[in-house]
This record gives sequence, structure tokens and C-alpha cells, in this order.
Amino acid sequence: MKQLIFSLFLFVTVISIGQVKNQSELTIDQIMQGEDFVGYLPETLSWSDDSKNIYFSWNPNNDTIRSNYQIAIQSKKISKLSFEDLKAKTNSGVYSKDFQWKVYEKNGDLFLLNNSTYSSKQITNTIARESNPKFSGNQKAIIYKLDNNLFKWQINQGTTTQLTDFKSGNEKTEHDLNSQDQWLEDDQLQSFNILEKRKNETDAQKYRREQTQVSRPKTIYLDDKKLLDIDISADLKYVVYRLYSVSKNKNTNVPDYVTKSGYTNDLNARPKVGSEQNTYESWILNLKTSETYQIKTDSIEGIKDKPKYLKDYAENLSEYKDSFENPRSVEIDKPLLSDDGKAIINITSQDYKDRWIMLVNLTDGKLKLIDKQHDDAWIGGPGIGWFSRPEMGWIDQDNIWFKSEKTGYAHLYTANVNSGKIKALTQGNFEVLDVSLSKDKTTFFLTSNKVSPHEQHFYHLPAKGGKMTQITSRKGGHEVIVSPDETQLAIRYSYTNKPWELYVMPNKPGAEMTQLTQSTTDAFNSYKWIDSEIINFTASDGVSVPATLYKPSEAKKNGAAIIFVHGAGYLQNVHNWWSSYYREYMFHNILVDNGYTVLAIDFRASKGYGRDWRTAIYRNMGGKDLDDQIDGAKYLVENLDIDKDRLGIYGGSYGGFITLMAMFKSPDTFKSGAALRSVTDWAHYNHGYTARILNTPVEDPKAYKQSSPLYFAEGLKGNLLMLHGMIDTNVHFQDVVRLSQRLIELKKENWELAVFPLESHGFVEASSWSDEYRRIFKLFQETLN
Repeated sequence: MKQLIFSLFLFVTVISIGQVKNQSELTIDQIMQGEDFVGYLPETLSWSDDSKNIYFSWNPNNDTIRSNYQIAIQSKKISKLSFEDLKAKTNSGVYSKDFQWKVYEKNGDLFLLNNSTYSSKQITNTIARESNPKFSGNQKAIIYKLDNNLFKWQINQGTTTQLTDFKSGNEKTEHDLNSQDQWLEDDQLQSFNILEKRKNETDAQKYRREQTQVSRPKTIYLDDKKLLDIDISADLKYVVYRLYSVSKNKNTNVPDYVTKSGYTNDLNARPKVGSEQNTYESWILNLKTSETYQIKTDSIEGIKDKPKYLKDYAENLSEYKDSFENPRSVEIDKPLLSDDGKAIINITSQDYKDRWIMLVNLTDGKLKLIDKQHDDAWIGGPGIGWFSRPEMGWIDQDNIWFKSEKTGYAHLYTANVNSGKIKALTQGNFEVLDVSLSKDKTTFFLTSNKVSPHEQHFYHLPAKGGKMTQITSRKGGHEVIVSPDETQLAIRYSYTNKPWELYVMPNKPGAEMTQLTQSTTDAFNSYKWIDSEIINFTASDGVSVPATLYKPSEAKKNGAAIIFVHGAGYLQNVHNWWSSYYREYMFHNILVDNGYTVLAIDFRASKGYGRDWRTAIYRNMGGKDLDDQIDGAKYLVENLDIDKDRLGIYGGSYGGFITLMAMFKSPDTFKSGAALRSVTDWAHYNHGYTARILNTPVEDPKAYKQSSPLYFAEGLKGNLLMLHGMIDTNVHFQDVVRLSQRLIELKKENWELAVFPLESHGFVEASSWSDEYRRIFKLFQETLN
């Protein structure tokens, strides 16, 4: 490796990227053009209100930016929407009970659509922004939000009424005097008759004005808190609102050096994990009495329970108590209101260990437990928490649906809010990914990986329980949008080596799926892309680990192999649909053309395999997730005739973190590694992601010490290339700078750092992508081949 050349302020290695022999007909510059090479695939699908057209984002002519298109289902004619078309196009909205009307927001104004004639009527036309429209329970009014308050527009009369009056700050009155000033005022009034006479006249005038005023909503002062959201019951009697207090945290700064002005600009970024968190409150306002009362959680089941990891730090276990003296802090989600005045809420503890689904009595704010979920690690899963908001809804006035990981997989449940009886609608070693309820509330529309963790299909399920009926059938991934009349499906479908295209099919099993778009370029289509193989290998702890295997022909095989580590931790990359890592997929084709075997693993923590897989890294990132990479390397050596001294590893973000841990903790396994935009010390990452997995640095320092590459840098033996964007506001450039200093102090020489001054966490420019991957390719060619 080249010797380090130090600049005055940055420990940046200047790397010469000469021409490295490439035996593929593909070039790195070519594939790193991204969509310009592959083609601009259809995105953001939606239906017209009459279910006759599908709208989508597309760019078949390689214009400067994407545009909006529509395709007529009957004629299959595709047309680009004009500016006038876009102005007339409706947005998604809320339907009336009989589905005859739809109210929606567009550009900050409100519109009412007649679903018989598909004609729209504009309700508001203001500079202010009206939002969150819905129908009142009697369907005679539209309720909407404006400037943090609720308003009612009567459909027939056209009149508007303000329902709430929330204001920031404190109410100021003439009586808010301290004891000294109050004494002086009382003394003045007693001493001077004229002053007392004038005060009485003022008070009388004020009283008369108050008696003749039109009835207005009572002003609710928020003090120093902020209004998070607000909603109203169907009968318009109760308003549920959420407040939050902003924590006083120190944010991090990310310097931006290459700017239009020529001056360095500090980007205000996030706080670090363990910082003070915002606090939340939920309140109810009785509109008839103007009374407000808080939804209190200080006595709900398990609210004082201590997380189990704290036992590791107890000085005297005999005196250790499993509960706190005070209740834990929680966050209460926005309520889900029924048509008959009921409300359910999702409550999550701020240490992420517990989740409660509660029925709220709107008359007094009291709570009734419907379901409690606990996880010694953290609550998560699709439609449950963490990377997705909890999914719940009303089926009828007595029953709700929700999702839970109580069996170890994300499944669908119903609960009777009166009896508390819970029923599982799905079960098995698979996950229900997305859920929606049909308009008549008799059928659930589901997306699930029931067939295989590596396929996603669309299903029907009776709302009262029964058999899941599979609607889609092609091997691969299906992203489905149901038409407004629920008779057709707009589908984005892809396969391993076939990018996403738009399809349509009837919403029934056994129907034919018809392709509507052809988006890939001639250049992309001219290459025969690998239909990679999904395999499973056995890890050292006996667990079967899934991976995607890219194999060269025997004639090209060079005996070297590279393991790719996906990012995000909780993300799936072993599957039979077009990868979100499509540039990496194409790079792997180049590597295979050059004789390398490539293995991409869905290691422990990856998405799609249930709770135990997700939480296997709790309190030890770089533990079982790293073991899976090492065991994958053993599989390559023992089963695919790979030279144990010619193994490389690379990945970005979480994948970069694992690459560092592999090079530091298992230095005899991998000869070379490329770590992109890597976390090097989890104590410097954000709170929402890290505190779930590792708790906080102050409360659980052991977890951070065993999970951060910075503490294992002394183990480096092989060839390490680090690459990082300098304006990365996610994983800060500071991370790799701190690790660089550590490597310098350890007198390590076989490492290099490449920086990208105009890139954040997700690279944008093709030139940056090309530079990055030419360096990675050169690293592997020079050290493994």
C-alpha cells in the first residue's frame, strides 16, 4: 500500500487510481451512472378516482428531472401529464361513509370531490395552509386544520366555524402581580376614590362586552410547549391533542467546505445518542365544558419496570429492585377515533422496551388496556415499530386490528375493545408486511413473505379470520396499490435481474398480470445480468443463514472471493426482486466477470426473518452479525474452493461498520476490506437508532465498548480502504477522522482514506460513485487477484 501523505488539517491519503485491468464488458463508469444507465423506473404509483388510469413518476426520455405520467388501463396508452393536468389531478384523501364524496388537500387548499361525477369543488383558496381534512360523524361538515387549530366547514350552508383556539405562550392578565405590586395597587385604590371609580367603570364595560360577545372557543395556552398534532371525535365533542417540550441538546455541526459562496458553511446536524429526549403529553379538550384533562400513563401495567440489562450494573443483587420508583417516560401516538366516539392509542416507552394499545375514555381520559407487548431488546417489526409506525385500525365499533411480534413474527390480530378478547388472524414463520382494510371492511389486503423470505406477494384475508388467498404469483417482489373501486391492482414488479416495471391485473386470484411499461435502456439490456443464486449456510452457532451467491464460470474463476455487507442493519438484501443496492448488484457482475466469487449475506439483524433475527445484535453490534460474515467466509473456503488467503469484504454505512469490525476483530479472515461511510463509534451516532440496540452510553457502557470499531483498531493486519462523504449528516465525517487518528497513533500503515467533499451519506453524483468503486475494484485487484 502507498505511504500516507498528510495534509495540514486532514489525514487524507492521496490515492492514485491508475487503470486496473477489467475483463468485463461493463465498466465502472458506465454502471455508476445509475438511472442514466439502467433506465428511470416507474415510481410513486397512484390511481385516478374513476379507476381508469394509473399515475406514476417516470423519465423514459432521460429529461433533466422526472415527470408525472398516466396510463389508460383500457387502451394502454401512456401520456405525460401537462401542467394543467397536474393542476386538475386530485390527491389522496378521506372518503365519506357512503364513498360518494372525497375530501382532500392540495397545495394547502381543500377540495371536495363528487365520486359520481368525479368533479371537484374547491373549499378554500388562501395563502394559509389548510390540511388534514375529514368528514364529521354526521357527514354534514368537513373538519380541517389551520394554524394549529380545528375548523368546521358546513357542506350545505358553506359556513365556517373555528372549533379550537390553541395559542403559544402564557395567558397574561392584570391580576398576575407579585405580592409587592398587589399591595401597592390595593393601597392606591383604597387611598384615592377617583382611581377606584375608574376601575369600577372599566370592569363594568368589560363585563358588558363579555355578555354580548358571540360564543367563541376557549383559548388554550400552551406555555412553552409545542402542539404536535390534534384530532376531534366524530361527534365533535372531544378534541385530543398532543404536546411536546423540546429538549435542550447540543447539536453537532458538519462543515461544508465546497460551497457556492466560497465560505465554509456549518451544517446543523443531529444530537448524539444518549442526549436528552423531547417529552410528550396527550390531552383531551371537552368542547362543551372547555375542560381539559391529561391522558396519564403513570399507573398503566409495567410502566415502572426496569430494563433487564441494568442488572449487569447492580452493585448488590440482593438489594436490586426490578422496578423504578417513578414511571418511565412514554410517547403517545395520535389517537385512532371510531365513528361512535371511541378512541384507541398506541403508547411506547421511551426506552423502547414496551408498547401498550389502550382504549381511551374521552370523557375523563382514563385508559383501558387492550394489548401489551414487551421485548427485553426493543419493540420493532414491520408495522409495529422502529422503521415503521404502528399499524392499527377500527373494523367496526367494537373491534380493532393491529400487528404484533408476540409469536416472534409480525402478524395480524384483532381485539374486541369491550371484552378484551384478542384473536390471531395470521400465524406461522413468516411476516405480514403491509395491511389495509377493504372499503366494506370485510377483507384485509396484505403483503407478506409467506411463500418465502425472499418473495413478497399480495393476499386477501377475511376480516373475521380464515384462509390467506394469494393473488400475485410470479416469483419476485410485488408492490401493490389497489384501485379505488378495488377491482384492479397497480403493481410494481421486479425479479433479481429484471428492474421494476409497472403492471396491472384484476384483484382476484389466478388473474393475468399485464406489463405496461418498458423502462430499461438498450445499454442495460445488452448485457446478460446474473440471475444470482440464494443459498443457506450453517453458522457456527448452528443457525441457517441466507445469502446471495454470485459464481463465475470455471474458466474465469480466480480463487478469490468478496463478501458484501448491506447497510442499515435492519434491511433485507437477499431476495428475488431488483435490489435497492442495484449499483452494487451491477458491480458484483463486474467482479464475477473478473473471476471473483461474491457472497452477500442477510446477517443477523436483517429484515424479513422475524424478531429473534432482528434482535440478535442487542447490546453487541459486531457480534453475531460479524460472526455470520466470518462463517460465510468459511463456507466459501470449504465448499467453493476459495483460497482462504484471498478473501475481501466491503459495505457501506452499517456494512462499512461490519467491514471495520471484520478487519479489526478477525484480521486473519479477510486480507482486504473497503469500508464506506462507516460508523466507527456508536456513542457518536443518533439516538433513535442506536439507543434501541445498545441502550445509552452512560447507562450501558459495556454495550458500546464491545460494539465500536474504534476500540478494536489495534487488530488491523490487512489492507483497509475507508471512503467517506465530508458533508455526511447521518454518519458524520468526524467518525472516520477519529478512527484515522487512532490508526495513526497505533502506527498502522496499510490503510487509506478517500474523501468526497460534496457528498452526504447517500452519494448523488455519478463521478463520486465511479471514483469510489474504482478505488474499491483496484484494492481487490491489487491485493486479492
